[in-house]
Amino acid sequence: MDLNQYRYFLKDSIRKTIDFSKTDQNKGIDTPPIEKPYSPDAKRIELITADWHEIYDITLSEAIKNRESRRKYNQDPLTLRELSFLLWATQGVRLYAGNYAFRNVPSAGCRHALETYLAVFNVESSQTGKELEPGLYRYLPLTHELLFEFSKENLSDEMIMATFGQNFAGQSAVTFIWSAIPYRMEWRYGLDSHKVIAMDAGHVGQNMYLACEAIGAGTCAIGAYDQEYLDELLRLDGKDEFSIYLAPVGKY
Repeated sequence: MDLNQYRYFLKDSIRKTIDFSKTDQNKGIDTPPIEKPYSPDAKRIELITADWHEIYDITLSEAIKNRESRRKYNQDPLTLRELSFLLWATQGVRLYAGNYAFRNVPSAGCRHALETYLAVFNVESSQTGKELEPGLYRYLPLTHELLFEFSKENLSDEMIMATFGQNFAGQSAVTFIWSAIPYRMEWRYGLDSHKVIAMDAGHVGQNMYLACEAIGAGTCAIGAYDQEYLDELLRLDGKDEFSIYLAPVGKY
């Protein structure tokens, strides 16, 4: 096996071979949607917006010092407020301006090629004290809402199977799964898009670790998973959208 052909992905040499005047952006093709469309009749759950620094006042230095990968969780639920904070920290929009959504994580060219899915197992609504219906959800960053996708029997077992037997992926309160829609980045950068999509996922993952420290929860990012199994579980086509990263979250 020639490892150098795979190392090439980590380099930016390809930039020197691309005629950026021929990207879809420079051809005048419309900007791809910032967010996946959904039916207006779909079930949506309004998330909480707050002055988060007044609620979670851990210092940045404390969060960085205490950060570690945690794979064992207790049975305490996450609250909807805590989940709202994690979503805000990892993909929340701070300014929406036309075809651009400036978020709390950086992205090359502000293209933000990621979508956030949630396998919800144990989340309690802080308003009602009732459990959020277990199932698969998608985050809607433009309106700060959860979109209910579907419920599935044995979702916990399915998540464990999808991550090659990593039990904590199905024993969390919620497992975040990020997918990529490459064309959002390709529209601007063409073949130079794919390295920066992976870098963007890393930015999201680090924000997740630090945000979890603020709420007294643990996480452990997962990069080893069964691509086809997980894409099928999420009902993604595996071509124009596919899973790239996971992070189970739970109290410990």
